[in-house]
Order: sequence, then structure tokens, then C-alpha cells
Amino acid sequence: MWVDAYDIGPIRPPSEANSLLIRVNRNCPWNRCAFCTVYKGETFERKSVDQVIGDIDRAAEFFGARASSIRTAFLQDANALLMSVPDMLRILEHIKRKFPSVERITSYGRASTVARRTVRELAELNRAGLARLHMGLESGSPAVLKLMSKGTTQEQLIQAGRKVREAGISLSYYVMPGLGGRELWREHALETAAVINAVNPDFVRLRTLSVRPDSPLRDLADSAAFTIPGEAEMVREIRLMIESISGVSSTLVSDHMLNLLQEIQGRFPEDRPAMLETCDRFLALSPGEQEHFIIGARTRIYFSLDDMHNPVLNERVREAQREIARAIETDPAHRGLDAQAFIRKLMENVI
Repeated sequence: MWVDAYDIGPIRPPSEANSLLIRVNRNCPWNRCAFCTVYKGETFERKSVDQVIGDIDRAAEFFGARASSIRTAFLQDANALLMSVPDMLRILEHIKRKFPSVERITSYGRASTVARRTVRELAELNRAGLARLHMGLESGSPAVLKLMSKGTTQEQLIQAGRKVREAGISLSYYVMPGLGGRELWREHALETAAVINAVNPDFVRLRTLSVRPDSPLRDLADSAAFTIPGEAEMVREIRLMIESISGVSSTLVSDHMLNLLQEIQGRFPEDRPAMLETCDRFLALSPGEQEHFIIGARTRIYFSLDDMHNPVLNERVREAQREIARAIETDPAHRGLDAQAFIRKLMENVI
């Protein structure tokens, strides 16, 4: 799409909310992941380096004096590292020239692409300003990667991650709790932890599974090839992954609204006990208490387990529960759902 003066893409990581967005290609070159719908129906397009430089110039004109307040930039769309290293260097240098206040430039990087780069090439990009790569790990399990048509192997995820770290670039892995379904949840948790242990990324960011109605994963779920886990099952899975991560100094971040327990955050190994305790506190709740918290968290009334003890917030959640019960009873589209299924349905279009 076009926003005022220059071309920008549809998504960026939450941590890049205030970043300058520069689109170096359009859409996704792979575009087959079963859980993703962002680029489905769109054709991948490579942009020339001159087109991107033109966009940077137009962005500078658009922001004008406000450009001096921009500290970070993010390269879109799904896999900016497909661009040749010389062209990427020109783009990085031009961003720094037009936006001299920018201190950090980041990008998505697909593991299968990054694995083909040499450490020397990545280090050269780092020296030119590429400070961080956001990489979709999703799962370390070969079986889950295959089921989700990820097009990336466990070996590539490890190789790419190690190269990024060796080149001095900060690495954010994205992990998707629930992606193994009920069938592969344990393997999903353990093999994901194994990749993290092998790479020691700077960040591990949780992105809880949401099965969108227009996704290939919905077809898998409807065919019974994949069973969508419940909220408590995903907390159990997260707990096993945290318990299995060792020998790293990574920081676990829960910075997305799809995550039920956003208070599960911290650095390994020192914050592991607190993260496990948060999981255990939720899992120790009765089924009714778990549902109460889930509704409170999903309606953005509760932001932590301690909020359940606030009588004002507690009553707001109980009213939300009553409203959900009325909606299920009166709306034919929701009839037959339980409260948790109702909430999941509302969240299906969150990305």
C-alpha cells in the first residue's frame, strides 16, 4: 500500500512500533506457512535498490524536521536479506545519510536465506548499521516445521542463528506456543528449547498461536490433522520449554497481545524460577478460576495474575463473563460454544 509519500508494508514487530519503515521488497518469497495469512494471494516483488533509495528520499521529505526524532528503522517486508549485500549496503548507508539520528536498523530475516550468507557478509552489514534480525523460529521440531510447511529445517535455524550472533548482529527468535497442536506439543517445546540452547539468541519472543479462519492451518484443524490446544495446555508447553532452556543468556519477552501470560518475561538463567512460578500459579488454578483469568486477560481487564485479587477488576471480569454467556445464548453464530471458544473466535483475526 501507499501511505502519503512512500511505500510501506503491512506488518512489523511490536518492538519496531516507533521505527521508520522502509520497504525493500513486497510480500513474502515463501508464502506457504500454514499458520500465516499476511501475504496469501499476493505476489512477491523484488524492489530495485534505486526504488528503495527513492523511497528513503521521499520518507525524509515526508517527515521533514520530525526526521531528527527517529532513532530506529525497520526494513520490510518478510525477508529483506534476499537483497544482494552490495545493494543492502547502499540502502543502509542511505538511511544513515538521510536520517542521521537513526541508531538501530533492523529487519526480518528468513533462516534459510540467512544460512546462505557468510559471517563476513553479515558482519559487513552489521558495520553498515544492521543491528538486529527478527527471525521466525516458530518451532525447532522437524515434524512441526514440516507440518506447517515452514520451508526451513532445524539445521538451518541453528546455522543461521549462529552466523548472526557471530557477526555481531542481535538476534530475536520468534516462538509460537501451540504450533505443535495437542499431538506434537511436547516435541515442539523440547526441540524449540534445543535450538535456543544451540544458538543463545539475544531474545526469544513469544507469539501464541491463533488459527485464522482463512489460513491453511484452519483446513488442517478442520480435517482433524491438527488439534488446537487450549490455553492451559499452551501454558504447560511454555513451562516445559522454559524448563528445558539451559546454558544461555537469552531474554524471554512476551510482547504481543496474543500471549495470555504477558508477565512471563525475564533473562536466563536468573529469572527462570520466577517465569516457572508464573506458569505454575496459573496451572494451579481450578478450571473455573483459569477460565475467569483467561476472560479477564483476553478482554484486557487483567494484565497479571495478581489482578485477580483486585475486587474492582474482578467484578468487571464477572460482568464480561455474563455478557459472553448472553452472547452465546442469543446469537445463533455462537450457539454451542463455551466461553473460551467464544474468546478464541474473537481473537482469530489478531496478527
